[in-house]
Amino acid sequence: MLKNKIITITGGTGSFGKKIIPELLKTYKPKEIRVFSRDEMKQWHLQEKYTKQKKIKFIIGDVRDSESLRRSIKGSDYVIHAAATKIVPTAEYNPSECIKTNVFGAMNVINECISSKVKKVIALSTDKACNPINLYGATKLCSDKLFVAANFLENNINTKFSVVRYGNVMGSRGSVIPFFLNQKKTGSFTITDKKMTRFMITLKEATDLVKYVFSDMSGGEIYISKIPSMKILDIATAIQSNNKIKITGVRPGEKMHEVMISKEDSFYTYEYKKYYKILPSLNSTYKKKSYIKNGNKVQKNFEYSSDTNTRWMTKKNLDKWLSDYIKSEDYNKI
Repeated sequence: MLKNKIITITGGTGSFGKKIIPELLKTYKPKEIRVFSRDEMKQWHLQEKYTKQKKIKFIIGDVRDSESLRRSIKGSDYVIHAAATKIVPTAEYNPSECIKTNVFGAMNVINECISSKVKKVIALSTDKACNPINLYGATKLCSDKLFVAANFLENNINTKFSVVRYGNVMGSRGSVIPFFLNQKKTGSFTITDKKMTRFMITLKEATDLVKYVFSDMSGGEIYISKIPSMKILDIATAIQSNNKIKITGVRPGEKMHEVMISKEDSFYTYEYKKYYKILPSLNSTYKKKSYIKNGNKVQKNFEYSSDTNTRWMTKKNLDKWLSDYIKSEDYNKI
């Protein structure tokens, strides 16, 4: 599907972009990958890695600016929308900036993709978009709704939009594990609450789901991986068992536990082997067999929450992941 096609990745210099670019080049052999982002330093560093690769084009721009976005998306076959303002406390104190990127930026991506007749678009989302209590989650919920509704716009004839919702992406910029590893270097170790839990997904699992969704999506679905949970205290202990841990209390906009599928979503949710799908409620689309495929309807009032999850990451698996991560080039950049 992606072979010899043009793929644009907004926010392509982030953790997700850096992971999926070599995978796309190796597996799908696209005609061109356009890396669109506003951070010229990150672009410079990534460009140095691909000096001999002619299929990658780096474009400076901002999803807030429709003109720069248009230059990147025009002629594209597929788009992955990964650009976002995502640090929860930052969004709480800078709400207008978060809204400009996560909501208005999403609207710009949708409009430009429809105008350019892009075939398929996947927007990356977060567990914080489900029953949000913080501004970041609220803007991503709004973004999710925009991408789902875009499939039903009268002026949209060719473009299909779907959403992939993640938990805490292990090792990604701004996530809890790099934060703890930095604390280990300083000797000062803090967590917000001993009982707090989070969904944990590796970057490989995240990119694998996006690649699969391109082949599976009909337009309007929200995909959620079946992934393990872990207590924040257990993560902290695995990284630094010797240091005394200080409890600081929950930060502004922070949840004790994250939810990726709410009880209200259960009416439209189907279960598959490795993931769940929330089907669009608009036009009763969730009833269509072409969307359901081989899925099984979840029980009424089903909720996918990090504290009641049936899958938990073991200390052995986390230790193995940490060992590999510390040896990687990404660790040296945190």
